[in-house]
Amino acid sequence: MTIVYGIPQCASVKKARLWLEQHGIDYLFHDFKKSGVSDDMLQRWIASAGLERVLNRKGTTWRKLDDAARAQADSLPGAIALMQQHSSLIKRPVVESAGSASVLLGFDALAYKEHFQP
Repeated sequence: MTIVYGIPQCASVKKARLWLEQHGIDYLFHDFKKSGVSDDMLQRWIASAGLERVLNRKGTTWRKLDDAARAQADSLPGAIALMQQHSSLIKRPVVESAGSASVLLGFDALAYKEHFQP
């Protein structure tokens, strides 16, 4: 099963979900805001893609953080706690597929095609 993690209003999440639907790929949607983000999820994504790809330092949420909060991201436990507290700091969407050790971050039609239609 494929799981799409994100926020429903996010443009990249909308594009990813539409792409999956257009290609007949069933998926479950996990809303960060309603269902939260577990330590285990973040650990898996960071192990697969790296902290610098998972933590979105380019978005509005990051820019609104004070220096003390940003400094938390200097350690792995601090970055995880920060992303759990502010789920908008996670690069969206995160897509996990059963049987695959890698995750997709963000939306890239070519990457999706390679991942789902090898």
